[in-house]
Formats: sequence, C-alpha cells, structure tokens
Amino acid sequence: MTDTDPIVIAGMSVEAPGGVETPDELWTALIAGKEMIEPFPRDRGWPIGELLALSQHQAGWSKVCDAGGFLHGATEFDPAFFGIGQREALATDPQQRVALRTAWRALENAGVNPGTVAGEDVGCFIGASPMEYGPRADEVNDFNGVRTVGYGTLSVAGRVSHSLGLTGPSMTIDSACASSLTALQTAANSVRAGECDWAIAGAVCVMSSAMGFFEFSKANALTTDGHCRSYSEDATGTLWGEGAGMVLVERESRAKTLGHRVFGRILAVRNNHNGKGRPILAPRTDAQERLIRRTIEASGIDPALVAMVEGHGTATRAGDPVEIVALQNTYGAAGSDPLLGSLKSNFGHAQAAAGILGLAKLLLAGQHGQIPPTLFADRPTTRVDWESSSLRLAEAPRSWEPTDGLRYGAVSSFGAAGSNAHAIIAMPVREENDDF
Repeated sequence: MTDTDPIVIAGMSVEAPGGVETPDELWTALIAGKEMIEPFPRDRGWPIGELLALSQHQAGWSKVCDAGGFLHGATEFDPAFFGIGQREALATDPQQRVALRTAWRALENAGVNPGTVAGEDVGCFIGASPMEYGPRADEVNDFNGVRTVGYGTLSVAGRVSHSLGLTGPSMTIDSACASSLTALQTAANSVRAGECDWAIAGAVCVMSSAMGFFEFSKANALTTDGHCRSYSEDATGTLWGEGAGMVLVERESRAKTLGHRVFGRILAVRNNHNGKGRPILAPRTDAQERLIRRTIEASGIDPALVAMVEGHGTATRAGDPVEIVALQNTYGAAGSDPLLGSLKSNFGHAQAAAGILGLAKLLLAGQHGQIPPTLFADRPTTRVDWESSSLRLAEAPRSWEPTDGLRYGAVSSFGAAGSNAHAIIAMPVREENDDF
C-alpha cells in the first residue's frame, strides 16, 4: 500500500433530531426540506422555567426559545448488549452510550460484523465535548468507582474501543465544533501512516444539561424565533441541537478486497487556528480562507470541480458573513457555480457532531446525485456581496451532475475556541465508474 492507495469512507451511521436513526431517514428529511426542531426535552431535569424567563429577569440576557434539535433516543440504552452493568451504565455519560450504538451501526452499514473485530488493529477517533452529566465525583454516592470512566468525554472513544475489542489508537477529540472533521483527519492520517489497518471516525453530542443555552443567552447569540436560519438575512442567532455519526476509514484497496460499500474518497482534510488578535470566540475570514486554500492544494484538484459546499452556517451575525467571504474568495472565485448550504437549518447546531452530520449530508447527496435545499435561503444575508462571486445558496433541490464519474464536495467546521477544519471529498457514481 502506497500513497497512490487513497483513503476512503466505507460505512456510515447517523442519529439526528426528530427521530432520525439511519442515513436513509436523514436523506428523506434533507431532500424534503424538513425542519426537525422540537420543544426542550422534559425528562432531563432542566430548569426550563428559568431558561425561558432569562431575558425577563436578567439584564443583558437574550431570549431563550423553547426549541432545539434533540435526539429521541438519547435516554435509551441496552447496557447488557454492550457488556456494561446497570450501576456503571447509569454513571456513564449518554454521549458514550450513543457513540457505542452508532459505531456498531457504522460497522454493519459497511458489511462488517461488529462481533468479529475484537483484537484487530483498528483505530477509534471520536469528537465530543463536556456536557455536565451525572452525579458529583467529589462526594460519597452509589456511583463511586465507576465515575472515572463514565464521566463526560474522558472515555467516549475508549468505551467504543473497549466494547468492540479494538487494539489500535483510541482518542476522544475536543476542538469544539471542529471536532468531527478533526477526528476524520486524525483517522485518515493514522491509517495512511500505518498506525492501524482501518479506523472508526465520528462524533457525538448529547446535551445532558442546558449549559449551552445559558452561555449563549448571555452572549446574545441564540435565535430569537426558534429557527436556525443559516446564511439568512433574518438570522438572529444559532439554535442548539444534538446528533451523532460514525464512518469507517480505510485504504481503498482494502475496501475493494473486502467488498465494502464506498461512499467517498477523502482527498484532503486540514485544520488550523485563528491565532491572536481578536477575542477567542470571534471567527476570522483570513484564517478560514487560508485553511480552504491549503486543503484545495492538498487535494490536488481544481476547486472549480467542487459543486457542493456543506458549510458551518451557525446563523450568527458574526459567523456567517465571515464564512461566506472565505468561501467566495476560494470556491466562488474558481469559475464554477458552487452551492452552499447547512443542515443546521434542518436540525439545529449539533456542536461537536455538526461536522459529521454535514459530512453524512454530503456523502448522501453524492450518492443520490441531488443537492438538498437549505431552509430559509430565500433571503440571503445582505452582509456580504453575493455578486462578487458565483457562490450561491441552495434554495431548492438541485440535480448534481458528475464530472468523469465523480462528484466533488467540501465540508467546513469552525470551533468556538478558534479551531477551523475543512474537508474535500470525491464521491463515485457507481454506474459510471464501477472501479472506484
């Protein structure tokens, strides 16, 4: 195996708000332009009354809407199936539980029996961020002794590796909202370097507490109408959501030999940081543009081939214009007509898992030969000059024609602490290119 043996994605699983539990269900919602936003869950002990009254009783706090994108199965788990005792299961962060079942389903989706991989040199790279779950660790309670591993993001990847018996590199990655694509990059690099034969990569986000709503209310960065209006003139702020997704990453030769279903070829994944000069939460066009250009260079393709860009699109007044200008100066100036969108408009902002859900959307669009619409795209933000480039919002479903049997797309993610990540993927059209 050499560098001429590309790294591919050969399996996929997702969980998304509104009861979406399979890639097919995700595609059905996306292509139909459905908005899967619901009221706050009432079974997590959240101080909902206090949340909804923040703007009324606290000076400087913005309105919090009773809305978000929530996983229906976040509280469901079969510990015995994964060999976990009841006491340990209760002390285990739901993000670990959701990661276990999405990893299992990704293997099945690729045609791999999860029960047969124990002892194999397989890597596991999962993005996740702390979500304040469970009893305190500094007091005597029924969960002492099992809290160390069950707490937060400490063991998300380790839990999956342990359950499946994987012996390759295993790490949980937290670069905030850039975690998914950073996990994908780390997995691809690990496979390419021969550190493991293949790898599981992905991310998970389950909000055990309402921390994110409190934080962004104080920062005046939450939506005021309960919709995540990505790239829209009517956008007032982001809307939090949840989600999870996993993919299998391996050499193309291995996927072909084993008959795995290939969704796409990873042409390049890169990340960088904004650096100093502005507040840590503030995005920077120059950093994002620099990253995109480096990713395009590493991919070895003409950027004009990229027809779909799944952007970050948080619907914040600061973030969206910065991102659009960076994309305009790269893909929009390349001489093609790339379509920009964000599934946050459908499902809310899944934070650490946002990138993996965006990647799943791109892979499914490539598979079906259609670019799904982005909701609320009928009134693009006027904070940028759209006429300066050919970049446009995906207002309606659009047929996606291949080039030489391939469809090329990109995914962007930007983290709250200044990390940026970008990926370029080539997807096969099987009837035209059976050798991919």
